[in-house]
Amino acid sequence: MTSSPPALDATQLSAYFALIEASSLLKHAVEQQLQEAGRLSYVQFQLLATLGDSPGGSRRMTDLADGVVYSRSGLTYQAQTLETRGLVTRTPSTDDERSITVTITEDGRSVLAGVFPGHVAVLGDLLFAPLSRADIETLADILGRARDHMRRTPPRSAQQRRHKKPSGTDQAPGRRG
Repeated sequence: MTSSPPALDATQLSAYFALIEASSLLKHAVEQQLQEAGRLSYVQFQLLATLGDSPGGSRRMTDLADGVVYSRSGLTYQAQTLETRGLVTRTPSTDDERSITVTITEDGRSVLAGVFPGHVAVLGDLLFAPLSRADIETLADILGRARDHMRRTPPRSAQQRRHKKPSGTDQAPGRRG
């Protein structure tokens, strides 16, 4: 016999629905601004911003997928779209021939510089304007703890891949990296 999870109380439900609705409203406004200012999807912006903050402007595709919590195949498509626009380059990784490294280009940095002012304005207007500094600090603390708790279970993109056993051997090849 399986037991049912405990029901959420009214405060928990209210917090959950407020978080989901606020997140959806903010994401919609951000996506609209990013599309108008730079012809970028939200995920493409996340990729460019992550690369822009990375040492040397580069990251491995797997690390990018884990950071933005996006599927490997979806990220490959997004990176390919950005590469077609000349905003990133993709090359084989120097430390693991099975990995791909994505690097932001100068054009990518230029697009980021063009979208950031509007992006910051949307965040300031929709998210931060009704909050005090203390509220923002509390929100950052609460959401940071919730995120950290959720990250304890790795996203699908971070889970180890299953390897087929080569015929005639007892072990699957080890993963390098």
